[in-house]
Amino acid sequence: MLVSRWTLLRRPNATVLGMAAMITAMMLLPMGDTISKGLTAVLPPGQIAAFKAVVQAIALGAVFLAMRKTERGRVFTRWSCLSGLLAAIVSFALITAFASMPIATAIAIFFVEPLALTLLAGVFLGERPGPRRYAAVAVGLCGVLLILRPNFAAFGLVVLYPLLAAVTYALNMIVTRRATQDCTALTFQCGASAFGAVILCAAMAVQSVVAPAVGTGASGVLAMPGWVIGGLIGSGLLTAAAFLLISLAFSFVQASVLAPFQYLEILGATALGYLVFAEVPDLLTLLGTLIILGSGLYIFHREQRADVPSDPIRARADH
Repeated sequence: MLVSRWTLLRRPNATVLGMAAMITAMMLLPMGDTISKGLTAVLPPGQIAAFKAVVQAIALGAVFLAMRKTERGRVFTRWSCLSGLLAAIVSFALITAFASMPIATAIAIFFVEPLALTLLAGVFLGERPGPRRYAAVAVGLCGVLLILRPNFAAFGLVVLYPLLAAVTYALNMIVTRRATQDCTALTFQCGASAFGAVILCAAMAVQSVVAPAVGTGASGVLAMPGWVIGGLIGSGLLTAAAFLLISLAFSFVQASVLAPFQYLEILGATALGYLVFAEVPDLLTLLGTLIILGSGLYIFHREQRADVPSDPIRARADH
């Protein structure tokens, strides 16, 4: 009886902690994205992504060393390597989109990701949604099409970059969910960020050889005004904190339960896009965004009705 009561008390606490971590991460990500968009005025997207990744890896490495006695699992694994590659693709694709289109529009297109995550969680994690949630995903995709149609005419193929980032990010969330069953969130993110930094720096080095006229190179970036270096550091630190919180959230709560909370990033991106860049989404973008938000909230409602297990131990047993 005592064990049963302790389990009942622990499960809601784990759920609340996971949701709070995800909400905080969704507040930090638009801030980092806004800084990255500002940096595209002076640096190419690949260099911004690479330097952000280096800062992120250093920050997480320092935290890991300070807390290594409480950490569990291996830092460098096939999962952290795969996550690093996926994160590198996401970072480059989004920053490339930010350079050409409003940040709110790019993030709105990117938010096909929670819909993809709901579907992929069933394929890879066994967290299978019911027919009503499949219908909600279909409605959400209609919202995405509403956003894509006018923006494809305005920006061309660049609108595909947020879509690429969305699917890749959803896959990374699946990897994160799987990996944090065997190690702590900080351990996993430390390894993933290190792999991501190596991949992006290698890509930047190759680019400097193939197209040396593009960008400024590492020495050139370090010689740029202080606000550029400060922006790279700040954006990297915000991203590091956000991804650590996301890993923590996925270690407590199932992917399909957390997916709707990621829509909060749209609100932050829209607000910051307006305040910093005076960007106002058009009516179709706003309508599509509202449809996506509505479908996500319905999916969350169905997850609650289904009483999805949130205790990691029980979730592992279900898999």
